[in-house]
Amino acid sequence: MVNAELGDPSDNHVGLDLGSPASVSAVDLADSGIVLKSGNLTTAWIDYRGAEHLLEVSLSYSRVKPKRPVFSVAVDLSPYLKEAMYVGFSASTEGSTQQHTIKEWTFQTFGLPPATNASSFTNATSNVSEPVVTGVAASGGATSKKRFGRAITILGPVALAVAFVFFACVSVKKLAELSSKKDAIFLPGLLKGPRKFSHKELSMATRGFHASRVIGRGAFGTVYKAAMPGAPTTYAVKRSTQAHQSRSEFVAELSVIACLRHKNLVQLEGWCDEKGEVLLVYEYMPNGSLDKALYGDPCTLSWPERHNVAAGIASVLSYLHQECEQRVIHRDIKTGNILLDGNLSPRLGDFGLARLMDHNKSPVSTLTAGTMGYLAPEYLQSGKATDQTDVFSYGVVVLEVCCGRRPIDREEADKDGAGSKNNVNLVDWVWRLHGEDRLIEAADARLHGGILNREADPVPVPRKKPLLVFSFSQSIKLQEMAFSCGDDVRGGYPAATTTNPASPKSEGADIER
Repeated sequence: MVNAELGDPSDNHVGLDLGSPASVSAVDLADSGIVLKSGNLTTAWIDYRGAEHLLEVSLSYSRVKPKRPVFSVAVDLSPYLKEAMYVGFSASTEGSTQQHTIKEWTFQTFGLPPATNASSFTNATSNVSEPVVTGVAASGGATSKKRFGRAITILGPVALAVAFVFFACVSVKKLAELSSKKDAIFLPGLLKGPRKFSHKELSMATRGFHASRVIGRGAFGTVYKAAMPGAPTTYAVKRSTQAHQSRSEFVAELSVIACLRHKNLVQLEGWCDEKGEVLLVYEYMPNGSLDKALYGDPCTLSWPERHNVAAGIASVLSYLHQECEQRVIHRDIKTGNILLDGNLSPRLGDFGLARLMDHNKSPVSTLTAGTMGYLAPEYLQSGKATDQTDVFSYGVVVLEVCCGRRPIDREEADKDGAGSKNNVNLVDWVWRLHGEDRLIEAADARLHGGILNREADPVPVPRKKPLLVFSFSQSIKLQEMAFSCGDDVRGGYPAATTTNPASPKSEGADIER
């Protein structure tokens, strides 16, 4: 974060603030080789020498203190130092999504007299007991030797057996640890925030992964509701099957989402890699998935809530595609992978198919993955997943939100209902209504006309113009914006930032085909 008004030279700087957010002095770290948002473990040394009125800050990616500090300023801190003070840490990333973790810290003072009471110390030697030595009478020497021999005869094999059992247990434990480390080699460098759970505590929280705790199933695992004993926190635990392929998908999901931070992402809380399986622990979403909310009976989502869903998913796609160090291609954007928290705000989850791609590199062909009805036509042909194929899937989601229909639905072939049922593609169905100038008929009938914002536009809207107003003050034609996402033209699809219903840039957008 950078604020020029507060004296910040860049978003990668060290500054000294004294009683005010405005920096007394600051230095850009561009020349030091240190990038604070790189994710690397960084060690900082803050030294203040009161006699010289000098404060210095040193930074390094290792534990070896550099010879030269990156920041040095002459300042007298005596007006700010009190006899009793606290040393602490505070942080704010405002609208950013970075996470900073304090791994360890120490505090030392020099030149102050020791404030200790000598009487509180005791002489260590006074607590040492002298050993008591007992002898054996000479007259009983022969008997003692016989008893000693019998003891050796009996205790020797027992001691050897105990030593063997101990050695075997230690060896088995070591082998298990090595095997576990071999399977979990991906974990240490990836996880900076989520914590490791034990298999035992997750098993207890899910009642032994009982069927009554199942809240969802996917291609790569089952999701359980986990209530931690003695704690108010509830988690969602995603459990992999035993197949090697599903385990690799879990590893891919863990490696992608562990470093992501956004308010519209399902937050990873921890993981477990024990007993031959991987468990991912997420925050629990009490309102379930978007598809259940849309197609449940009755539908619980109002028009403003649907607008909030569309805006939130557009925001998180913009983050994944443009704001991360590597572009994150989700590859499975659908209503089943969008969860709703307690405030019905959307959270994108299930990164099992996600892939990382450098911003300046072209996509490579892979096996087509995802869910039919959400896949872009060019992705089906080339197998190249890009940010634009994610935007196509987002457009299908927006159409679902507007129309209340699944991406592939079954419809009577004859109007009288006597014929067979055919699969109807949602995008094709809406385009047909658009071409017949009947787009308003695509709106979800359960909204009872709530699709139009009468307060923002009190004038009756003529039906001959294709329009589905999805707005509060922006008057954005979200349905037509979805067309732009799903328009299979040579020019490609818009970026997530241009399709965000909450973005000021899209205000008053009027996209015509």
